[in-house]
Amino acid sequence: MAARLADWLAAHDGAAFASSALINNAGVIPAIVPLRDAAPADLANALRVGLEAPMQLTAAFLHATRAWPGVRKVLNISSGLGRRAMASQAAYCAAKAGMDHFTRCLALDEALVPNGAKVCSLAPGVIDTDMQVQLRGADAAAFPDRGSFEQLKRGGQLTSADDAARRVLAYLARADFGAEPVADVRTA
Repeated sequence: MAARLADWLAAHDGAAFASSALINNAGVIPAIVPLRDAAPADLANALRVGLEAPMQLTAAFLHATRAWPGVRKVLNISSGLGRRAMASQAAYCAAKAGMDHFTRCLALDEALVPNGAKVCSLAPGVIDTDMQVQLRGADAAAFPDRGSFEQLKRGGQLTSADDAARRVLAYLARADFGAEPVADVRTA
């Protein structure tokens, strides 16, 4: 995947673009069980999709665009669960926490080079997605926070996917994008 991105970017003239952005938005919730009961393949897949792939794609993007004169941005879609631990969610929480921290490291790297990319790991808020359905449908004995997710739905506290996308894109367009390497749309 990263090689395909690098090849695609190499086929374009960077001088033709005033700006370029990479948005990494992926995550996997494996079986909702305590870590001791998690399948090794499920754990590996969650970390591969949620952390390894964004790191590889970001590396490919930054390498291929390093000489491009326009503004370059990397937006990693994180989660509040990258900043707050939750039982039976070790792989998802770890992947998102890792994403937050790799973005902090990346911001330091990019600050040292001319025309360094602006980067941010952004928590988009609680969105009404299939992930929410999966969490609300989990076995309450294995997932003690199930009731919290049910309450969010009952209380109308979930953002629609369309509204979340608008908020994320508005954040990406802000003049101060990247000033904070880890942010949350709800507090921005």
